[in-house]
Amino acid sequence: MAFWLASKREGQASGWIQRFDPRFWTVNFPRPMMASVIATAPDALRVDASFLRHADLGGLIWESADSLDHPLLAYRTDRDYAHTSLSFRWRSGGIVALDAVNGPTLTIEGRDASGAARTWYVRLWNYAEGTPEDATVTLAFSELEGGYALPADADPVHPRDIDRLFISFVAPGHDGASDAPLDAEVEGWIEISEIRADGARAMLEIGDVMVPPHGLALATAFDDEGIQTPSRLLRSARQLGYRGSVLHYVGMSHYFRLEQDAGGFLAGSGSDPLNTPTRRWHEAFFAEAALMGFSPIASLSYELLDQHCPEDWKQRDLGGNPALTGWDPPSTLLSPASDAAMGYLQSVGSAFAAIMLDAGAPVRFQVGEPWWWTFADGRICLYDDAAVAAFGGAPEPIADLRAPLSAAQTTLLDAAGALLAQSTAALVSAVRAAAAPSPVEALALVFSPTILDPAMPEVHRANLPAGWAAPAFDRLQVEDYDWLTAGADAMRRRAHDAIDLKLGYARSDQDYLAGFVLAPADADQWRRIDAGIDTALGDAPHEVFVWALPQIARDGFTRLPSPIDAWQAAAHHGDETMQAFDDIAYPLALGRDATVIPEFSTSVAVTASGFERRNSLWSNARLRFDVGPGVRSEAELGELIAFFRARRGPARGFRLRDPSDFSSNAMTAAPTMLDQELGTGDGLAASFALIKRYGSGAEAQVRRITRPDADSLLVAIDGVAQLGNWTVGALGTVTFDDPVPEGAQVTAGFLFDVPVRFAEDQLEIAGSAFAAGDAPSVPVVEIREAA
Repeated sequence: MAFWLASKREGQASGWIQRFDPRFWTVNFPRPMMASVIATAPDALRVDASFLRHADLGGLIWESADSLDHPLLAYRTDRDYAHTSLSFRWRSGGIVALDAVNGPTLTIEGRDASGAARTWYVRLWNYAEGTPEDATVTLAFSELEGGYALPADADPVHPRDIDRLFISFVAPGHDGASDAPLDAEVEGWIEISEIRADGARAMLEIGDVMVPPHGLALATAFDDEGIQTPSRLLRSARQLGYRGSVLHYVGMSHYFRLEQDAGGFLAGSGSDPLNTPTRRWHEAFFAEAALMGFSPIASLSYELLDQHCPEDWKQRDLGGNPALTGWDPPSTLLSPASDAAMGYLQSVGSAFAAIMLDAGAPVRFQVGEPWWWTFADGRICLYDDAAVAAFGGAPEPIADLRAPLSAAQTTLLDAAGALLAQSTAALVSAVRAAAAPSPVEALALVFSPTILDPAMPEVHRANLPAGWAAPAFDRLQVEDYDWLTAGADAMRRRAHDAIDLKLGYARSDQDYLAGFVLAPADADQWRRIDAGIDTALGDAPHEVFVWALPQIARDGFTRLPSPIDAWQAAAHHGDETMQAFDDIAYPLALGRDATVIPEFSTSVAVTASGFERRNSLWSNARLRFDVGPGVRSEAELGELIAFFRARRGPARGFRLRDPSDFSSNAMTAAPTMLDQELGTGDGLAASFALIKRYGSGAEAQVRRITRPDADSLLVAIDGVAQLGNWTVGALGTVTFDDPVPEGAQVTAGFLFDVPVRFAEDQLEIAGSAFAAGDAPSVPVVEIREAA
């Protein structure tokens, strides 16, 4: 694995942007209102808004601290606006104008000269020249005054400690308090152009790191990132090394156009399923993605925010309870049996296909996680009115999928699977028809921890239907993040094999989604995610995606390309692919005269009084060898030269048996199955890395063994030898067929080699010196392969 959780820049490249760069503004608004912002030029942006209630108020925001970008790409925090000015041209329509009561107001949040938290309300019209809907606004922060009427209401702004600028916008009829709906949806827009920062601190330092391409693709999500500009998101994607596809989940909570219904707001009533802010944002997103060389995928799920979903669209359990997820507020799942719900999804998919075509991007469409919802207590949601009718009017009751099922119950699950497959096929057909005559690449995303839950062994009948078998989709996408982050390796492996067997997609026709980390406190889960990425790459899938950009940016996840990545990238440009390691042994036995040197790296600081402060920079020793003294004849000398040339000097690694330390038992004794404790089972993990300890207790040094002699390996669980139920994989990892029981001790014994490379590009051998009995010097150095 090769990754870094960056918390800040530490000497990496930086550049400069003008303060108030259009790409870095955001919007905010209360649900069910909707707004979006896009950068339309290097000095311009556009806001689109959809108002539904009298109290709806949106904001265009500039943050002094960049909390949204990856730490290596964020702009520097600067709260001092003294002697800085911001000017721009303002144009708007459909919102309350600059000169009116409740007109656009700049809310400044910060602290006064004493450090006390303060908020100032600056009426933009007081600093505008022009008309109420087309004006030039100039804001000199050291001279700004809050208040509606100046100078009567003047409230001088303290400019040196500002957290946030918030430019408000509301619809005609805004009253600031009532949640009552407007008579009809009101759409408004703002265009701010000729944005210019002048005076002191008009420029901001910004991270300008360009991570080399690492071969991974990226997932994004509109619900989480639609408040930002597409330009900002795509800048992050490219500079963090992602290439190829961008899998974009269009969401379940913000994209839809809403209509008033009995005091609430429901999706699906209007002729256009998408609200205008969503349309404008995605037009820009798909166009910019294609222009930057990305290949976007629009992902649409069967999920909808519960409060905006018509009641007769919802899946329901045997008791009539709607399918509700654990999100807050909850989402619900649309019934594949509901003609209205499925027709709505088809209209949404068709709308996004049209946007992609207009943007010049190929139409790539993913059906995201379609399933019949199951609750943790075994309830399955097959009993909404539409589903009951589709299953003959009186479907067999299933109260708990965890209990043994009758033939009639499994028959019902098979029928549910067939209906689900029929609904996804109809959705894909609708998208193809909307894009015709242009082609459509259709994909399906399956989430194995739910559809192959071992606690509900028959649920796959409903949620992994045979109707999805190749070639129902052009490609399959597999996601298993619950198991991945929990370390449930055996379940992940079994599920993937089951999917392969049932649906028949070759691994090269599959994508893998790795992630995600729900909370910042769980950032250590990236270690397992990154290892899962490496495992997936070993299966040679079509693409591997990291899910998703919001968590990548929040936690600073930085994938670092490995030497193999670099060599493979070079191969695409015509250079020869080079392997990092040749899994073969050094051909000559090391004699007693061969030199073995374990080395550490320690910094020692000596004070003027003679005391020392020592810092150990390496947790493990690295070995150096001189194998020259082991060469005993002209024939062996020729063999050494041939081996050196075949390795291309230091370019390729190889195995070397350390004559003084090659066993798990002491240094050279015969191994036993109890030599080294590898770990303790937790009921989920099935993979354990081989290690060797030097010393005892907390001070013991733990060495990873990456090149064991597989034929010598002995494995035990709680002292009982294990035979035929495990394999040893890459870099010395023992993987059991089943998870190791909780509390069980895993031990192993083995012989092992050291992964090494030649230390130098040249091999200097003097024939006369060798003939006189002088051994050549052939330095070799250990390769670090795992932490």
